[in-house]
Amino acid sequence: MANKQKLRPLWLKLHLYLGLSLGLLFVLLGITGSMLVFYPTLDSLLNPHIQASVPASPPSPQAILEKLRAIYPERSAGWRIEMPLHASDPVLARYLKPHEKQDRHFSPLMVTLDPHTLQVTSSRFWGDTVMTWIYDLHYSLLLDFKGKNLVAIASMFILLSLISGLYLWWPRNHHFRSALTYRRHAHLYRRVYDWHKLSGLYGAILLLMLTLTGIMLERPDWFEDWLGARTGMLHMGSAPAPQIHDQPPQLPDASLDIMMRKALQQFPHSTLRWIYTPDSATAYYQFRLYQPGEPGRRFPRTVVSFNHAGDIMNTHDYFTENNGSKLMNMLHPLHNGEMFGLVGRWLVLVSGFIPLILFVTGWMRWRHKQHATRYEAAKKTRL
Repeated sequence: MANKQKLRPLWLKLHLYLGLSLGLLFVLLGITGSMLVFYPTLDSLLNPHIQASVPASPPSPQAILEKLRAIYPERSAGWRIEMPLHASDPVLARYLKPHEKQDRHFSPLMVTLDPHTLQVTSSRFWGDTVMTWIYDLHYSLLLDFKGKNLVAIASMFILLSLISGLYLWWPRNHHFRSALTYRRHAHLYRRVYDWHKLSGLYGAILLLMLTLTGIMLERPDWFEDWLGARTGMLHMGSAPAPQIHDQPPQLPDASLDIMMRKALQQFPHSTLRWIYTPDSATAYYQFRLYQPGEPGRRFPRTVVSFNHAGDIMNTHDYFTENNGSKLMNMLHPLHNGEMFGLVGRWLVLVSGFIPLILFVTGWMRWRHKQHATRYEAAKKTRL
């Protein structure tokens, strides 16, 4: 007990300094994260012209590719085509490495097509729209790849701040009822303290989960070997860029529609979510499928790959992955709440505002303590 009493002032200083130095960053990450929970929906609301003209069934993959080639003949390598998740969604095709943004780690050309008519409804670069700008602000502080490292390291200290807060809250006398009570009739100083501790406590599980998964999403390579996870299965944003000296990919001899049917036959209860066209002559066409039971519907991990002749070269079943790979694949749907459905997404959205409450009440608590210290010092001086 005596050792804990000696350690407590150190934990208090650690919690204070981490909160004052990283609090605003924590607030920024929380609020931008909340805005991104439904970011495809918000993007559609901000740009209503990209929504489907009429609800439509998913269009032909071959027709989509032919349309893209007709409009962008010079962009021959590296399309990432996302099929509509809902009947009113557009087809969203990303050209992974446009020459206009070759100095950026990730800034694809984003093209939306009406799934009913296949007319192009928008052509934008990642980072030039409101929602993708917010995404980059959340993910890298607008500093590209260097920002990912900065956010990951800062988030580790934020994680330590959260843990120190739980340590400081833990009642030394084990009177948990008192520690969980909000004293509404107490002095303002005490009520501010209660707001701070209770918002941190009740949001602790979500904040710890979001911070930890955020770190692992920023730099998955720091954890993959340790977990024994299979690398290279993250979502579209992490796909490697084609090398400059690579030969352009061959045009497929077989229709993408035939490839799609073959892919779906490998996993009969699956649905097509993504089509990756080759980045180079040695790469394959990939069909990414969602199987019921996968943690993330938007970025599933079941893949069937084809060569340009339409022959299946390999398949990957999400359910055959080891535990480390499955854990890494859960990160994104955990981080945005998708894994727990609509309720989970709303919980994540609301929890993104808890850092703001913690920072404001923590700053007020610090100022109150400073005021009390100055008052006591002045009182002693008068005596």
